[in-house]
Amino acid sequence: MTKISLEPLMPILDKLAPKGRTALLPALQAAQKIYGYVPEQAAVAIANRLHVPLADVHGVLEFYALLYRTPVGKTVIHICADPVCAMAGADTMLKQTSRKFEFHGKHKDKTPTVTIERSPCLGLCEHAPALLVQSTPLVQPESYTWEDLIAGKGKKPRSIIGGDISILTANCRKGQIVWLEDYKAQGGYQALNKVLQMAPQEVIEEVKASGLVGRGGAAFPTGLKWESAAQSTAQPKYVVCNADEAEPGTFKDRVLMENDPHLILEGILIAAYAIGATYGYMYIRGEYEYQYQVMSQAVDEAKKDGLIGNNILQSDFSFELELRQGAGAYICGEETALFESIEGKRGFPRVKPPFPTTAGLFGKPTVINNVETLANVPFIIQKGATEYRKIGTEKSPGPKLFCVSGDVAKPGLYEVPFGVTFRHLLFDLAGGIRNNRTMKAALFGGAAGAFATESDLDVRLTFEDLRVAGLPLGSGVITVFDETRDMRDVLLRLAHFFAEESCGKCYPCQIGTQRQYEILQRLATSSLLPGDLERLQDVGWTMTEASLCGLGQTAASAVLSAIRLWPELFKSHQAH
Repeated sequence: MTKISLEPLMPILDKLAPKGRTALLPALQAAQKIYGYVPEQAAVAIANRLHVPLADVHGVLEFYALLYRTPVGKTVIHICADPVCAMAGADTMLKQTSRKFEFHGKHKDKTPTVTIERSPCLGLCEHAPALLVQSTPLVQPESYTWEDLIAGKGKKPRSIIGGDISILTANCRKGQIVWLEDYKAQGGYQALNKVLQMAPQEVIEEVKASGLVGRGGAAFPTGLKWESAAQSTAQPKYVVCNADEAEPGTFKDRVLMENDPHLILEGILIAAYAIGATYGYMYIRGEYEYQYQVMSQAVDEAKKDGLIGNNILQSDFSFELELRQGAGAYICGEETALFESIEGKRGFPRVKPPFPTTAGLFGKPTVINNVETLANVPFIIQKGATEYRKIGTEKSPGPKLFCVSGDVAKPGLYEVPFGVTFRHLLFDLAGGIRNNRTMKAALFGGAAGAFATESDLDVRLTFEDLRVAGLPLGSGVITVFDETRDMRDVLLRLAHFFAEESCGKCYPCQIGTQRQYEILQRLATSSLLPGDLERLQDVGWTMTEASLCGLGQTAASAVLSAIRLWPELFKSHQAH
């Protein structure tokens, strides 16, 4: 075992030690930043300093894809291979990058060591094929020299942001980060000032009246969630912002964080005041290093300006916010798995009930909302629920962000009022199918979604209309496929994603995702066995009905949708 110096790590552990086990993931991440991986000596030091059993330290270390127990290259390159990036040539890019590494390794004496990894969705779907070099996103990597690539030098992503309205994305279209001074100059934090003059229950009533529901996929009424936590007598209470955006095809939260961080912070503060929370966490996915840095700077600005801390704006309201960074686990987007991660454990989902509003983070009443949900709150408070409900439809009020990617002319983030048609979003806003082709299908809701066809173009984008059409709104993800795409390959990649990301806590998901992947491997190679179609459906419905959390419950959604739409896809290749 190579001996390392613990000298640079110990001051960090001394600072984290008072937090105990909840500081485990930050401690492991700190060690990896110092050494490039987490050496055994560092793991032992972390266990001793935080008073966590070493076996538990190893358990957490092995759980996350972005943590390494053994040395890796000084430069780590992640290349996304999920459907959107695959359509844009990710497999070729992966091969070319690997070849460049092999060539330079043979011909350059001082070539930096490089680790190249096939990655699930990186949240850069509108820039496919997506690539991260040492957590720095790059676009059009095929045009770089090897030296520029490993140095992370190249064109940085700039998103297309459009739509019919500009409420949530108003500050995202400026081409630069809106920091505190500019945010306040445009009316920022006026909503917070307003709620501090209101009773907490009045704030909750306004949010309830607005009809706002969660934008992360579950669509639970936000006001009811807040009210349930507010009514609990247990203390302390927590607010958690879920920014662990890892659903393939999704990037809306990334765009909000990297452009308008204070909008999110204002929403968090209003939620905290409404339920009586004194502490909160914002959990940002591990691949979003840049967004984490932006949010960190925004939090520092807010603290210096008296917007976070004691007696905010000279009121009796005090609130502290801590940022946490994930480490590459899709399951941590599930709210209770996210709590477990913050608490310093493996990100396993919990059995519900009890629900988070009564027994959430650290077993205390907790409100957890995603980034887009909280971004709606300042507008609701400032303009009022009546004005908010003028946007959208009666049953689906407000603005909605849609992430459109795949075979479209203008992949990007589009803000529209609920109620516009899919046709309008696809053709009027996203420019239609690129290369003058026709649409074969569109996957609604990400990997956990269902397929739409041309017959669904005139469906209105609302909860009620999509429900009738048998399509999930999810978090607002639409991935488009033209008529040239092999849907067997798409399904195989989706199945691979779920098989890789299943946490393994419950057997229906752990075994079901593997069996689903194996059958779809046979489908992709035209080697289906007799009875495979029936097995695929049986596995799918078993996962849907018996899995512990949303990952397993939706892991077969796209596959079952494809079986309904294209039964010939599964029958024509079946062995006789």
